[in-house]
Amino acid sequence: MFIKNFYAICLVILGSFFIACASQKLSHYWPIYKSDATSSSYSAADQINKTNVQHLQMIWKFDPEDAPAGVRYGKYECNPIVVNGRIYATSARRRVYAIDGVTGAKIWGFDPFDGARGGGMCRGVTYWTDGIEERILFTADNYLFALNATTGQSIGSFGQNGKVDLNQNLGVDPDSIWVKPTTPGIIYRDKIILGSEVSESYDAAPGHLRAYNVKTGAMEWIFHTIPQPGEYGYESWPPEAYKYTGGANNWAGMCLDTARGIVYAPLGSPTYDFYGANRKGENLFGNSLVALDAASGKLLWHFQTVHHDLWDYDLPAPPNLVTVEKDGKMIDAVSITTKTGFIFLFDRVTGEPIYPIEERPVPAATIDGEETWPTQPIPTHPAPFSRQRLTEDNLTDVSAEAHDTVLKRFREMRSDGLFTPADIRGTIMLPGTRGGAEWGGSAYDPATSILYVNGNESPEILTLHQAGVENKGRSFTFNQYGQRYYSAFCSSCHGKDLAGDISSPSLQNLGSRLAKSETLEKIRKGSGRMPGFTLMTENEEKAIIAFLYDEGKDEMVPRNSNPKTNKGYQNVTAYSYFLDPDGFPAISQPWGTLNAYNCVTGAYEWQVPLGNYPEKQKDGGPSTGAENWGGPIVTAGGLVFIAATKDEKFRAFDKTNGNLLWETSLPGGGYATPTTYMHKGRQYVIIAVTGTNENPTGNIVAFALPKKIKS
Repeated sequence: MFIKNFYAICLVILGSFFIACASQKLSHYWPIYKSDATSSSYSAADQINKTNVQHLQMIWKFDPEDAPAGVRYGKYECNPIVVNGRIYATSARRRVYAIDGVTGAKIWGFDPFDGARGGGMCRGVTYWTDGIEERILFTADNYLFALNATTGQSIGSFGQNGKVDLNQNLGVDPDSIWVKPTTPGIIYRDKIILGSEVSESYDAAPGHLRAYNVKTGAMEWIFHTIPQPGEYGYESWPPEAYKYTGGANNWAGMCLDTARGIVYAPLGSPTYDFYGANRKGENLFGNSLVALDAASGKLLWHFQTVHHDLWDYDLPAPPNLVTVEKDGKMIDAVSITTKTGFIFLFDRVTGEPIYPIEERPVPAATIDGEETWPTQPIPTHPAPFSRQRLTEDNLTDVSAEAHDTVLKRFREMRSDGLFTPADIRGTIMLPGTRGGAEWGGSAYDPATSILYVNGNESPEILTLHQAGVENKGRSFTFNQYGQRYYSAFCSSCHGKDLAGDISSPSLQNLGSRLAKSETLEKIRKGSGRMPGFTLMTENEEKAIIAFLYDEGKDEMVPRNSNPKTNKGYQNVTAYSYFLDPDGFPAISQPWGTLNAYNCVTGAYEWQVPLGNYPEKQKDGGPSTGAENWGGPIVTAGGLVFIAATKDEKFRAFDKTNGNLLWETSLPGGGYATPTTYMHKGRQYVIIAVTGTNENPTGNIVAFALPKKIKS
């Protein structure tokens, strides 16, 4: 018996040793989206450090070269993963590639669209292994694919011929919905847990969370984010809402407490984002952080950060597993950053707030039929990392002309602070729909318990108008019909004048850039952050094309095809920046920040501007800050790396004080979260770079120290 037990103990010790060695080895790679299951965006690699980072140089670029001639894709937001020196990444066209981590050479590529155009936002892939087999799982359109990680070949035994249709098993007609996950799923044992991106219109799919078997593709559990009869939270909606309401989806990613088997998923707002008369109530689990048993999908606890959301204040980023100190005790916690600029902290097991959260009264709606929730949850600590109200005292001061112009417009609108609902004259949102925090989320240093988060400071204008125009008995040309459809469903992003903005492309002079068939394909399937419009009739498609291409002014629409007006009220200026005459934010600087929050002391260590517009920088003053999207990473070398900003720079900051130590210009916008890894004695930092007119596919760019300098 002693000998048998002795051998058993030895096997356990040896097994633990090999697991520890493997974990230590992987800790110098980047095997999971945002580094690890805790979503830390942290690396133990320290070859690149504060003493030598100024010597970083670009050593290779990977060019997917998969864009059709004349096509430029939108923002490239992939956070590549790295396993044993091999990089796995998606392109902006949603192809998947394996890349040599030393040379940047392509090992293999996989096209989920079989030569068709494809596209759409995809922030990365998921790696799984059982120690023998290795798989890459990723999504394209409404499908989950499984590939052999070594060869890039589709695994035919997974799902149906290598893929799973994510439109299925949601309790609605799969042919009437649009589901496209944008952020990689997370692995727990033999399951991949997935969220999704859905349409933000009234006909959106529900955002239920699902787990699939990584070997077979079979769905193993589903958590209804819009509760059904008999489920907790059902009473927070109208009785039939689960049949027609969509959203409350996890598009931002998740994190996982592997030891406890708890997955933490932040959820978005219910649809329609800016008007909720058809969904009165708190609307659980919209805008909630939910903690689920990863094995079964059972709800363990939740917290709703916005009740009855009318501002598109989705929870925009994966949570972080952190350690905090409270009353002299160290607590395993989970943090979540928000578009509103708050950091919420909870005991990760019980869901109890680390600091008190108060329900405070907020402004009421002025729109008929809308019922705002009377209070919203406000954390008493920590303080917000972004400003939350625009006043005459913090309007732009870059010039007297800019200030006076902005002041005049400001006095015409409603600016009552956070959680002010839209009205017809215009409501100022600060933070806007881009945050506060954005999708890149936070980086957490487990050695110091400091959380690093970038924030935006860019107000927006939210205006509603009643779109329910009576059309009975009226006749429309296809051009007029298309203009009305555009006003109801497209102008909130692309603008009344089709001019677009940094997040949505201009549609002016579209005929000089895209064939009608190409535009129609984008409308049907979606492109970038735009959902697919799967329910358009033939006449509606014909009408919107007529309007966009300035045609159809003589041909009449059949009388039974009245223009849709999107039920009641439709926001036509959502996502509209409040800007000065030169196109800069109407608020005083900084327009973007990088922040360091100490989870032990409960205080911010520092805040610095992130990004710069030299032409607007005051003489001898700090950087202006700039709008930013991707997130930071933090390393044992004492550095925080981040690109993210519109000035197309890549920067390294001293993590202890926020001092800028290095910056370089990228060949395009670095609107992605970087990755760093150590392989064959050399540390690399890589980042996905958005395409330009000269290079429409974008690149993955790698930096390292010169070989004569690295130690």
